[in-house]
Amino acid sequence: MPRMGKFLLLCLPGAVIALVLIYVPVATAMGLGFFQLDTVISTPRFTGLENFERVLVDDAFWNAFVNGLVYSALAVILQIVLGVSFALVLRETFKGVGILRGAVIFPYVVPTVVGVLVWRWMLDPNGGVIDEIFQSVGLQIPWLATPTWAMITVVLISVWLWTPFVTITVLAALQTVSPELEEAAHIDGTNALQRFRYVVLPQIVPILLTIVLLRGIWMFNKFDVIYLTTGGGPLESTEHLPILSYDKAFRQFQIGEGAAIAGLNFVFLVVAVVVYLRATRRWTDA
Repeated sequence: MPRMGKFLLLCLPGAVIALVLIYVPVATAMGLGFFQLDTVISTPRFTGLENFERVLVDDAFWNAFVNGLVYSALAVILQIVLGVSFALVLRETFKGVGILRGAVIFPYVVPTVVGVLVWRWMLDPNGGVIDEIFQSVGLQIPWLATPTWAMITVVLISVWLWTPFVTITVLAALQTVSPELEEAAHIDGTNALQRFRYVVLPQIVPILLTIVLLRGIWMFNKFDVIYLTTGGGPLESTEHLPILSYDKAFRQFQIGEGAAIAGLNFVFLVVAVVVYLRATRRWTDA
């Protein structure tokens, strides 16, 4: 068999899996946005761009879009700051570093559903562990009862769940940083912050840019954390595009509009990724 034939045969299983599990569902969801359906078994009626037009003039759509931006931006920034900080600590050699590494990575191996439900229990105003601790010092915090605190809560839960991903990735990148360069900078009289700024950071910037891109996409699309904690409430303060799409399709039975929201969400992400890649390429070249 020719070499090219062997290569194509080797790629065939992965291509079939990607086609069935990724491309066909995405194409189907995008296509449903051009039809009106009341249920998944009803006969679709072609409506063209009507669903997209109704969605784009709906205040709920833009509220969800802004909520998604706020949620993903806050979560990604905190994950990057904490993840890099933890990685810098864990790269050092000291007694108990192995235990500390396991503790930092632990949230990443916990199933999301389990982690979120445990956090809901701990924050419950009727006997939750964390809420009891705050009440014992005279603080009454409405974790999930007010718009501002609900957003803060889902961001903090997301940071707890996925900061370990950033930590692991940055820690691996730090292993490639030349210790000789850091030692030379130390001999020249630089402090720890200056060594990080001028020696370490330039060498891990490509990894950080990739992490920001991946975490931004994942957080903007993240459904389970918000759905399991607030369901988009209170007062739609944590409702973002994935939650709104689900609500339209499976609660209001406007499947076409729900698919249109999902399609627009996909388009927004594609545009954002293209702009981000071009901007970072120009920045790194400069």
